[in-house]
Amino acid sequence: MADRTADQIQRDIERARASLAVAVDQITYRTNPKRLVENAKKSLAEKAQTPQGKAVIGGVGAFVVVMIVRKLRKH
Repeated sequence: MADRTADQIQRDIERARASLAVAVDQITYRTNPKRLVENAKKSLAEKAQTPQGKAVIGGVGAFVVVMIVRKLRKH
């Protein structure tokens, strides 16, 4: 390590800086709130189109209807 020249050290620093910049850009892209929301919406929409997703939606809808009817009957 002691045999490195100032130019070599400078190049190593520049490479490390460039690598860090790429890593920060990737983190920024991956954690962008708008992008995360869009991905979640897309994923939920895709899952809702599966037979299991349709069954869950139907079950939840039926449950909500039953709860509304029960609430209306109490009054």
